[in-house]
Parts: sequence; C-alpha cells; structure tokens
Amino acid sequence: MIVVFTDFGPAGPYVGQMRAVLAREAPDVPVVELMADAPSFAPRASAYLLAALAPDFPPDAVFLAVVDPGVGGARPPVVAEAGGQRFVGPGNGLFEIVLRRAQPARQWEIGWRPERLTASFHGRDLFAPVAARLATGRPVAHAEAVPPRFPDWPDDLAEIVYVDPYGNCMTGVRAATLPATARLNGLARAATFSAVPKGEAFWYENANGLAEIAINRGSAAARLGLKIGEAVKVD
Repeated sequence: MIVVFTDFGPAGPYVGQMRAVLAREAPDVPVVELMADAPSFAPRASAYLLAALAPDFPPDAVFLAVVDPGVGGARPPVVAEAGGQRFVGPGNGLFEIVLRRAQPARQWEIGWRPERLTASFHGRDLFAPVAARLATGRPVAHAEAVPPRFPDWPDDLAEIVYVDPYGNCMTGVRAATLPATARLNGLARAATFSAVPKGEAFWYENANGLAEIAINRGSAAARLGLKIGEAVKVD
C-alpha cells in the first residue's frame, strides 16, 4: 500500500492532486491517507510523529511523506528504507527517526526526474510518481546513498509534536522511556481518560506509544496553552 502523510491540511487541492497521480501511476495499489495535518512547516516534529505511526503498517508499505518548507531549495529528494518500509519525500530530517529505530536502514537521493517538475509542488510532480513506481516494482534511478543528516536530534523529543481535534497534545517522547512516576509539566501519569475525574489534566501513554498530555473531556491545548513546538518539562 501507499501511505500518505502531509502537512497540506484537509482543505485545498493538494492532497487530491497527489492522489490523482497515484491513481494514474499505480491504479491497483491501495492508498491510505494517514494524515494531512502533520505539523505545518515542521519536519523535525513530524519526524517523531511519523516514526510513532509507521509501525502499524505492513513491512512493505511505501510512505509518501511531504512536510517540505524548503521545497525547490537545496534539500535533496530522498528515498529512505527502514525495516522494509520505504519513505519518499524531502531530505530535511523527516525520515531521521524512522531510520534510527528500524533496521536495516539506508537512505539515498532520488536521481529520477519527471518531464514536468514545478519548483513548488514536488509532492505531486516528483514524490508521488516515485512512490507509485516503488509500490509497483518499477525502477527509480538514484544517486549515492546519503546518511541521516541530523545526528544532533535527540532520540526522543520533549516537545509537543501534534495536537489532535480534541485538544490532546502528543509529545515526541516514547512513554516506555519514562518511569511511571514521571511528571510532564507537573502532571501525573494516568492509565486513560476515565482514570481521572472530568476536567482533570494528566498524561498517559497513547495508542501510538507516545506520552500525551490530555484532559478528561476537555482540551489540554486550550486549557494549558500548549502548542506544537512547545517544550515539555519532564521530572
């Protein structure tokens, strides 16, 4: 399958235009729209989110992942392979964490170019057709392998990386790395929403393994003033 992960947002033509390319180039391959609201202009935050979500998909899945504020600039277009899954998108760190957490792992620069390549929409013009080619077993020319480019990024990111429609705030920290007694922004851990009274703030291990700050039947983002990119204090 092809899995689409972008910061394009649910409105506008962009996801639909990429889907049209996939339908033309890989009509028999199922497409899963994982998310269109990855952190905008934030490949680092998106990298930790993508790494938490990818393990739910088959080992031969192809991820079409585009969080690309530097589109048309110096960042290389890349294919990353980690644990059998392949990831197509910009070489701006978006695949740094998946490359660390799954083996074998490698990354290389895409050498193939389409006849039409606009400066501002590589998602449609380059990454979508490359993802379709990989998913259908067609070759994609590539340049020399390139290593992960952001070794200074932490293995777990103590920041808010996503705010869901309920106002729950996911961090880039894997809950399994934290002791049960840890406090996030002064909040104690709970097993789930129903374990605390209505309106109480807490943190818990969400279904993707990330530490998440939440309020039972309320918005943690609104009540606590949390937003993507904000540091989280871990005690």
